[in-house]
Amino acid sequence: MRLSQMLFVTLREDPAEAEIPSHKLLLRAGYLRRIASGVYAYLPLLWRVLGKVSQIVRQEMDATGAQECLLPQLQPADLWQESGRWETYTKAEGIMFSLVDRREQSLGLGPTHEEVITAIARDMIRSYRQLPLHLYQIQTKFRDEIRPRFGLMRGREFIMKDGYSFHPDSDSLKETYQDMYTAYSNILRRCGLTFRAVEADSGAIGGSGSHEFMVLAEAGEDEVLYTEDGQYAANVEKAVSLPDEAIASPFDAFEKLDTPHTPTIESLAKFLQCSPTQIVKNVLYQAGYDNGLTVLVLVSIRGDQEVNEVKLQNALTQQAAEYGAATLLTLAVPDETAQKQWAAKALPLGYLSPGLSDSYIQTPAKTYAPKFLRLVDQTAVELKNFVTGSDESGYHVVGANWGEAFEQPKQVVDVRKAQAGDRAIHDPTQTLQTARGIEIGHIFQLGTKYSQALGATYTNEAGAEIPLVMGCYGVGVSRLAQAAVEQSYDKDGIIWPVAIAPYQVIVVIPNLTDAQQVEAAEKLYEDLKSAGIEALLDDRNERAGVKFKDADLIGIPFRVVTGRSLKEGKVEVVKRASRESVDMPITEVVTTLQQWIDQALNS
Repeated sequence: MRLSQMLFVTLREDPAEAEIPSHKLLLRAGYLRRIASGVYAYLPLLWRVLGKVSQIVRQEMDATGAQECLLPQLQPADLWQESGRWETYTKAEGIMFSLVDRREQSLGLGPTHEEVITAIARDMIRSYRQLPLHLYQIQTKFRDEIRPRFGLMRGREFIMKDGYSFHPDSDSLKETYQDMYTAYSNILRRCGLTFRAVEADSGAIGGSGSHEFMVLAEAGEDEVLYTEDGQYAANVEKAVSLPDEAIASPFDAFEKLDTPHTPTIESLAKFLQCSPTQIVKNVLYQAGYDNGLTVLVLVSIRGDQEVNEVKLQNALTQQAAEYGAATLLTLAVPDETAQKQWAAKALPLGYLSPGLSDSYIQTPAKTYAPKFLRLVDQTAVELKNFVTGSDESGYHVVGANWGEAFEQPKQVVDVRKAQAGDRAIHDPTQTLQTARGIEIGHIFQLGTKYSQALGATYTNEAGAEIPLVMGCYGVGVSRLAQAAVEQSYDKDGIIWPVAIAPYQVIVVIPNLTDAQQVEAAEKLYEDLKSAGIEALLDDRNERAGVKFKDADLIGIPFRVVTGRSLKEGKVEVVKRASRESVDMPITEVVTTLQQWIDQALNS
């Protein structure tokens, strides 16, 4: 392609809208343009990158026996209502674009396709002889992000590969799940990315087990905890660990003490000269379920630990049936305005005890559960003679024990947030390390969650109708492209991995008025193309310095310059990644570049 004929405009300054390096560089280098908040146009250079990523994805998926299809982006609400996710996606998480058509029917723009694919399976899969079956698509998805940011990292419209598998049993599912684990690892390796596969929370998708594939980068929104021995890695939302051992309490008798101005763990520990590990803090949450009921939740946890709200959401979702509900919609720490909706009197915030009286709750409209749901984290269960609140501002109690001063909550949960420095469960001599990651892929073992909800069954060998066992597998194609930039750039621009670069070589003519330079460049350009090398010719009427800066900015792996060394029958060849430069005989350029490209693609 001739750069003079391409829609190609670069910027010298960082756009004001861009926050992270990859977003700035993709905009500056002319790969994309913002159309609206979270909505971008993929320009010719980026479209080539996305095409290469998609091709790698297709090759790896097809190698596993998966079949490509294309599902509708417009989805009827009744399918989502059958699965019980309509309220979750349109209200609780609020990420689905929904609309009403001229026939007054509710529809949604697909953020994911579990319901649609399960409906197809319900209609078309009849016998165990048709199983296992694995379908996938590469398609645009829509999600109404509250705060779109970071370009393609968190947009409202993006390209994704999503796949769904159907099985007669969990053993069959696990085989495909392992195939996808391998395929996703292959995809990221072939794209030239450094990544880590980690245990993950399944979120609104659901299911029993899942793994995320994280591209490691400082700008990643996710925190990954891992051990150096390679035996453990998890998203911080899912991670488990062993906290530090609690220090023995200095208090051996139960007593109520005047502790003025100590509403925080730090201030209380300093005032009492005790360790935060001997304090039980009690955190109040307000949980809203889909049947309109609000439940007030009191979580007791060791003072030096933090509540992992994803784990808490999962625990409360499991409680939904106890309150006549199907799912949890909202979870928040109630502020003063929220408290006025249910509190009979002002709460002694910062001084709450595990035994906070239910009389604080007034429920005139029966929209609130009349009693606190009391949960205790395992870290607090083990404490003896602990310090905690007294339900009176300015006072705490010391020397408290479960079964004496306070009744231990019946529901013991793991809702603590694992953190770097904790001991690993599989080997306490290993400590958790931390890294930032960009989630590129996510694979799920769904089980029968959707097939049971939508009535998707098959007939087994004995003639019985059994719910289909399902798996789900997603890769963010457009996000992967930007993650590659976030992982590989320098002060001058993008450094694309060879496998997904828009072009492999750029031939630069420094001086268009020099007929020898132009003739040599034109011949090299044609020879490269004839050899199957993807070449870009910078034949623009621009200064040489501008062309060199643009070549660095757009990140083409190899640059060939027909400059002064032409007099000796040579051209300059530059490797973008290392900046290694060599004057090479023109006759050797094509074969040498072919070798370098093959080496990069096969390494």
